[in-house]
Amino acid sequence: MSPTAVPVTTEPRDEAFPAFDRLDWDDLALQLDGNGFAMTPPVLSPDQCRQMIDVFDDDAAFRSTVDMARLSFGEGRYRYFADPLPPLVQQLRTRLYPPMARIANRWASVLGEDPWPDTHAELVEACAAAGQHKPTPLVLRYGPTGYNCLHQDVYGDLTFPLQVLFMLNTPDVDFTGGESVFVEQRPRQQSRPMVARPALGQAVIFPVRNRPKQGARGYHRVQMRHGVSAVHTGDRHVLGVIFHNAR
Repeated sequence: MSPTAVPVTTEPRDEAFPAFDRLDWDDLALQLDGNGFAMTPPVLSPDQCRQMIDVFDDDAAFRSTVDMARLSFGEGRYRYFADPLPPLVQQLRTRLYPPMARIANRWASVLGEDPWPDTHAELVEACAAAGQHKPTPLVLRYGPTGYNCLHQDVYGDLTFPLQVLFMLNTPDVDFTGGESVFVEQRPRQQSRPMVARPALGQAVIFPVRNRPKQGARGYHRVQMRHGVSAVHTGDRHVLGVIFHNAR
């Protein structure tokens, strides 16, 4: 190799996500504590969003496809990636996990729960020990009238408490409607609905199942569910990054 030659590599590079270095995790934690979810600035480029939309039609990339209408989950389809995950998805999982684990461990501390590992590789090992081997990142596609019923993404006994969605389309250009909906079930109170409308490349961080909330007698758990309101026109695509694996 000549001194000026550049080696070719297929490994994902950290600079693929320059916006990650500018994320204010203290602010995101405050959003989660106050609102039940947190929205980042755009972190995926338009090209990365298009890459994830295009892969939806590549059958070889996925281990499973779900038709939501057939199971009364809503209307639309979602597909779970197979191992090995696409480099972009794998890097999202490994890069986002450590700061999210710090938030999860603060939650675990106030709720008296066991702590979470510091790295995603260690979480995957713990999932395997619990019989959870299947990767859970997925891409969702909704057409006109498509929607997703309120639900929780619990795939086994080991459930990491936070997950992320990335908007892959431009709202009001590629589609209308299709807001992300979150419902907080508060003890002895009526449920609180919340709506998020992320822009192209923007991420929303939210609880998988529950989150801590401080009350008069200390912290308690509040249940969270999420879904998607009806799409009116166009197609809506979302990348979902769940950190624990499934049985």
